[in-house]
Order: sequence, then structure tokens, then C-alpha cells
Amino acid sequence: MSTAWGKAGRFTAKALGIKLQDKDPYDEVTRGESIISNHTTSSFVEEPPHTAEFLREIVPSGKQLGDYVLSLFPFTSWIGHYNLQWFAGDLVAGITIGAIVIPQGMAYAQLANLEPQFGLYSSFMGVLTYWFFATSKDITIGPVAVLSSLTGGVVANVMAELPDIPAHVIASALSILAGAVVLFIGLIRCGWIVDIISLTALSAFMTGSALNIAVGQFPTLMGIKGFSTRDPAYLVFIHTLQGLPRTKLDAAMGLSALFMLYGIRSLCNYVAKRWPQHQRMAFFLSTLRTVFVILLYTMISWLANKDLPRGTSKFKILFDVPRGFKNAAVPVLTKPLASKLAGSLPAAVIVLLIEHIAIAKSFGRINNYTINPSQEMVAIGVANMLGPFLGGYAATGSFSRTAVKSKAGVRTPFAGIITAIVVLLAIYALPAVFYYIPNASLAAVIIHAVGDLITPPNTIYRFWLVSPLEVIIFFVGVFVTVFSTIENGIYCTVCLSFAVLLFRILKAQGRFLGRIKVHSVLGDHVIGDDPRKPMNDGYGTFTGSSSLDAPYRNIFLPITHADGSNPEIELDNPYPGIFIYRFSEGFNYPNASHTLEYMVRYIHKNTRRTTLSHFDRPGDRPWNDPGPSKRNLKAAALAGIDSNEVGVNVHLPTLKAIILDFSSVNNIDITSVQQLIDVRNQLDRYASPDVVDWHVACISNRWTKRALVSAGFGYPSALPDGQIRRWKSIFSVAEIGGEQSAAATAEQEVNEKEFGPTLSARGRVAQQQRGSSMDIESGSNTDDTEAVGNLKATASGSERIPVAAAARSRFGSGGRTVAVHGINRPLFHVDLTSALQSAIANVEARAEFTATTSSIKGVEPVATPTPMSQSQENFEGGNTSDGSTGTGSRPLGTSLPPYELVDSRKEDSSSA
Repeated sequence: MSTAWGKAGRFTAKALGIKLQDKDPYDEVTRGESIISNHTTSSFVEEPPHTAEFLREIVPSGKQLGDYVLSLFPFTSWIGHYNLQWFAGDLVAGITIGAIVIPQGMAYAQLANLEPQFGLYSSFMGVLTYWFFATSKDITIGPVAVLSSLTGGVVANVMAELPDIPAHVIASALSILAGAVVLFIGLIRCGWIVDIISLTALSAFMTGSALNIAVGQFPTLMGIKGFSTRDPAYLVFIHTLQGLPRTKLDAAMGLSALFMLYGIRSLCNYVAKRWPQHQRMAFFLSTLRTVFVILLYTMISWLANKDLPRGTSKFKILFDVPRGFKNAAVPVLTKPLASKLAGSLPAAVIVLLIEHIAIAKSFGRINNYTINPSQEMVAIGVANMLGPFLGGYAATGSFSRTAVKSKAGVRTPFAGIITAIVVLLAIYALPAVFYYIPNASLAAVIIHAVGDLITPPNTIYRFWLVSPLEVIIFFVGVFVTVFSTIENGIYCTVCLSFAVLLFRILKAQGRFLGRIKVHSVLGDHVIGDDPRKPMNDGYGTFTGSSSLDAPYRNIFLPITHADGSNPEIELDNPYPGIFIYRFSEGFNYPNASHTLEYMVRYIHKNTRRTTLSHFDRPGDRPWNDPGPSKRNLKAAALAGIDSNEVGVNVHLPTLKAIILDFSSVNNIDITSVQQLIDVRNQLDRYASPDVVDWHVACISNRWTKRALVSAGFGYPSALPDGQIRRWKSIFSVAEIGGEQSAAATAEQEVNEKEFGPTLSARGRVAQQQRGSSMDIESGSNTDDTEAVGNLKATASGSERIPVAAAARSRFGSGGRTVAVHGINRPLFHVDLTSALQSAIANVEARAEFTATTSSIKGVEPVATPTPMSQSQENFEGGNTSDGSTGTGSRPLGTSLPPYELVDSRKEDSSSA
């Protein structure tokens, strides 16, 4: 059959004038000088890939189709394990979010040019449907400030052209169209599309939108009328200043409420710091400040207006809010209406996606679970398509409510059902109370909520350290948003970020390299030329005699043989717990998330946790890891196996070091560096209490080094007190709030679980001082005859390495030894070999140190704290546990890593 198909194909090609590719002349080894016969089993001829292989990869199998259907309903993986302990956490979080979303929903509905009840409708449907499709336990879907403001602008524009259509019909139609687009993207599993939007675009969009919204609410806050608050922010600001003489009594209800919101938050933060034992109570008081302020000013409003005729008031209030779902109906979507909405649809879809996915990813990382962006799009799409049937408008994930929900101790997505019940009670039981809510107080709630979305100056400075060009994009996006519209700001930042990416990809400039032979030196001897050690003692790098040409480098091939190398070659990780990862197509914001998620999945699959998790009760387990079935637990109990070890391969190694190959990376940006920081924090928690070193090899761009150094890479991972310390974020929605952020709360909870509340609060005092790790990579130059002076091994200069003496003893006195990389970047390496040697040296030194401490007087080894190293300033919190600033030190149990020297008699120049 294949022959017939081949003949048919050749005939068709000949008829169409297609010149088929000639047969590969190297398919068979026929030359007589070959040392391997073409008939032996040891020979290997690489086969070219065929179209059939490509089709087999992209066409799903029956099992994959079944997995796809099951993935549409993620709740099936955890609902069977639901228990009372999970319910207790969900109950507290659900009620808390319900109390917050009620005033926020009504306030945001006014931003959307709608009546307050429509915000309640959107809040109810969002939380009711999300849990069914959710892959995040923390996200809360509902009205948000930015999307509501965008909807309000669309409603105003369409009503100007189609005045016969009610505002809520326009808002519902926009929700259905945007939801349908997002649902389609999610169903075809193209969630990766959000990766084309950079963090720069996101932060500029959030900052500009927050300024737009805040400025637009000041007229309502002050009771000033006479101009449109939908104008660009700068015009609204000017008109507000001009209208200050027209300020009314509303200002008293608005300004005092705004000051009270900030005052309560500041007071609760102070109480939490001053009395840590009351931190939980202070958190809930701070969380419910919006509810307290609205109730207080509603009571004041009732006292001021109760004797007035119905429909009149001394200041603007909500008046009548219908009870129940009065606007529940089949949504109306006519062709003229759809055509008017088409121009605003891209902006609405972008806002729906980037805010929700960014929040979900960030909180997933800090709470140690992974979201599925495509499935999150399904959840958003379903919520926005079903919401209009009850009168709702467009809704997406809310940062403020998600942060509160995470810190409130939510356990599963089921908390959304409890929130829905709270909102439902408000819709039917509280409309009489809503009558007296002051509009100025709701404006204060909006201004207070969007204030946290403004990017602080310190974050912009960190933008500048990583990528100065993106700071310009950031400010362009903010200015366009302030002086134009939110939609234009979104389009501007996305297009500029994409243009910069294309420029970097298309205009990347290569470099010509010179040939050098690099000899690795450990201490005062050449590795592979030491009579005290075998040449293949753990390094697997050098062979040969003691001559200068004997030591040579290894090559590195993909473990999966994806490059077409002989599959008979057995490849594995070079050392247990050490992984070498090479980026294939650069490392920028479009591919950063995907490539790092693959790296994390592979590491999780091929390692185990350093400390196995222990759960005394089923309710202690996280929702995304409900554990083995009851049948497996019973079988393990009969076999005498610890229940916490069921399903865990205890023979797998623990994670020790990661080596990143940057040979294909020229430029990196803010998004990729932030993703790298997030993954580093995630794997630090995974390997805790052990240390994970991050080595970077083959960096060819000084700006890339600068960006990595600013994020804390290039130094050993030294922890000041043995506890988990998250690395400083460049920009992450989970970090908004500083010491009170959800990321800080998650870090504290992990440390309390690991070390207890006392050690977590006070830290452990440093007991020993050690020098910092060094990895010096050097090249050689014959033009100079001077020897290199002693190099400092610690920040304080307490240890010195006789580099010049070592160089003379090995290479003679004819050349000068020069450094390839700066000695202040010990974990940046000239190539993968030196990176691997450094990683192995540190791992073995730590193991030797642990073995030594455990054998002294029969004392069990203790996780001794180390002083702060040069990289410690990149951790959150800049001091050691005793409050003093740390000095340079070597991480616990590390030795001096190898450094690179070049034989000056072999090469005239070096380039690495």
C-alpha cells in the first residue's frame, strides 16, 4: 500500500511540476574508511521527521478527548473530598466577601451608568457560577471598577446613538458578546493568548484606570454638578477645581467617609504590627471597614432625611432599590445594537482577561497551586453569558476581594456559594436599608478601592532597573489613559509592548566568538589534574593525563533527544536534584509563563519535597490536593505505610540546584523576570528547609545581567534564619499591600506551620559567621604579563584566594589570568560545565557539612541560621533576625566553587 501511495505521490508531483527532494546521500554509510559498518547494531542514522508524526501529535486521542471533557468541570477532582474543616474556612471567607461585595457592587453599578441593583445581580451570578468551573480557590468574580467604568462609557456612547434602548439592555448585550468571545477562547484551550499582554501593559492599564476612576468620582464625592464625568480625566479634574464653589453637603458625607476608610485601615495595620497576637482580629476589622462605614453613613443619612417627603433628601442618596430580580428576562441583542458594540468589544475582552488571569496566576503561586488559564476563561465566559438573564452586566475577577478572600482562609471554590447566599439575602431583605445610602459615601468606597491599583514609585524604579525602555511604555500608557480613554490606553500599551518585542526578536545581534580552552580550577588545583582525586570523581567532565590539553569540556544534549540525537544514548540529569534547563526561543513575556510552567512540572515530576507534608486530619489538606482515596488509605494502613507517604516516591531526589542556560536569550523584560521570581519563590517553598541555588550560564548581554541582578540572581541562596523568605517582587498583584499583602500572609502561614508562631514572629538568632560562596570564571590574555592579585572571597574580605599563585603553578608565568565574569556575580558562569561544577561542589559541601554536624557528639543536626549574604537584600525584609543589617557570608555548608582560568600559551584572546 505504501508503495502504491508513493507512486501516486510521485505521479502527482510530476504532474504539478513539483521537484521532490533528493534522497539523503548519508542515509547509508558506504564509504570504505568508515570505522563502523552500516550493518552493525551500533550505527545510527537519523531519520527526518514526517508529516504523519506531526499529525499524530496534534490530533487528540480518545483518552485526550475524555480528559478534555473532564477538565471542563474541575470541581469533580475535589468535591468528593469535601469535609467540615474545609466548610468552616469557606464559611468565614464566603460571608466576609458577601459583606464586602454588596456595597462595592452597588457603587460599581453607578460607574457603569446603571442603577445599584444591577451591581447586586452581577455579584450574585458571578460567585454562583464560578465555583463550578474554577481552578482557583481565591478568585471572586463580580463587578470591578475598571470594567464597570469601561461599561459605563460604552453605555453612554451607545445611548447617544440609540436613545430608545435602556442602559441595562446595552450593558447586558456587551456582557453576552464579551462572554461569548472569552468562552470560545477557553473552550479551544487558547488561554496562552493572555501571555501576549505584558506586565508593563497591565500595570499601566491599572494605574491609568485607577486615576481615571478616582478623578471621575470626586465630583460625586463633593456634590458638584454641571459637567460630564465621562470626559478625559484631566478635563474632569479641571472642571472639579472650577466647581469647588458649588460644593454641597455631599462633601461632608464623602470626604469624612474617605478619611475614615483610610484611618481604619492604618489603625488596624498598626495594631497588627504592635500586637501580633491580635493580627487575625485586626485583619477582619480592616476587611469589614467598608461595611462599617456604609452602615454608619446610612444611619446618619436616615437620621437626616427620615422626616423629609419620600423622594427628597438633603444630599444625594440611592432612593428606591427594587426588591428581588425585577429585571430578570431574556437579554435583547439586536443587529444594530451589536454593530454599535463591536468597536468596544476588543477592549472589554482584554479587560475581562488580563485582570482576571493575572490575579488568578499570582494568587495561585503564593498559595501553591496552578490555575488553568483556558478553564478560567470558560468560567468567565459562562458567568458573563448567564448573568444578563438575571439583569447582570460584565463581571470579572476582583483584586481587592480576592486578596481578602485569600487572607480570610478560604479553602475551596465552594465559598462562592456562601457568598451568593449572602448577596441573595441582601437582594430580598435589605432594599429598604439601601434607600438611605449616600452617593458620596459610595464614591468614597470606589476611590478607596482603586487607590491600591496605582503603581507606587518604588515599583516604577524596579521597572527601570530591569528594563528602562518599558518604563517609557508604562508612562505612555498612563498618560494616554488619563488624557484620552481607558480603551486607548489599553491598545497603546499592548501595541507598544508588542512592537518592542518584535524589534528585539527581529533585530537581535549575534556575536563572533573566539576559541578558547577553559581549565576549571577548584581551590589551588586543576580539576582532572589532581593526584589526590580521581578524574571522574563526581564531575564527569574531564579525562586525560596531567598535560594542559587533557582536561576538556562535556557537551550537553536534550534528555528527550528532541534534537534528533541517537536515542540509544542514555541521558539523565547530571546529578541527583540538579537540573539544567535551556531556553529555546528567548525568554520574554509571551513565552515566559509557558516555558517556566513546563520547567516546574518537570521538576515536580522528577523530585519529591524535602519535607513530606503531614496532615493529621483530612480537612488539613489543601483543596487542590485532596489526597489518596479511602481505599488506598486503608491499604496503606494494612501495609504499615504512613498515610502521608501514599503516592509519594520516596526514592526520588530532592531539589538542590537549577542551572539556566541563557545561550538563546538576548534580552529579558519585566514580565519574564517577575515570572522567574515567582517560580523561584514557589520552588523555595517546595524545597524548604533546604537551599536551592540558581546558576545562570552563557549570559551574552550586560543588560540581561543587570536585570537578573536586580531581581536577586547571581548570588547564593542564603536564608537569614532558616525560614522561607519570598524574593522581592517587581510587580505582582498578590504583593499589593506590602507587609499586609496576601503574599506576606501566605509566607507567614507557611513559616508558622514549619517553625511555630514564636520563631516565625521573632526569627532565629544567627549563630555562625561564614564567608560567601565564590565562582570566578577567568580567561587569559598573552598581551599582559602581570599576575592577578588576590581575590576577595567574602564581602568583608576575611578570606582570600591566591589566584596568582595558582595560575603560575599550573600555567607558568608567561601570561596574565583575567576574569571572564565579575567575581561579584559568583553564580553567573561562562558555560554549562562551570555552572555544573559549581552546583555540584556546593551540594556536596552542604551534604558533607550536614554529615559532620550530625556526627559530633551524637547531636542531631539543626537547621542553623546563616547571616545575610549579598543577595539577602533581595528578600522581603532587609534585616537579620536580630534586627541588624547582614554582611556578606557563605550559605550554610558551601565550599568555594570552581573558577575559570585560560592557558595563555594556547590562545591569544578569550571570548565567553
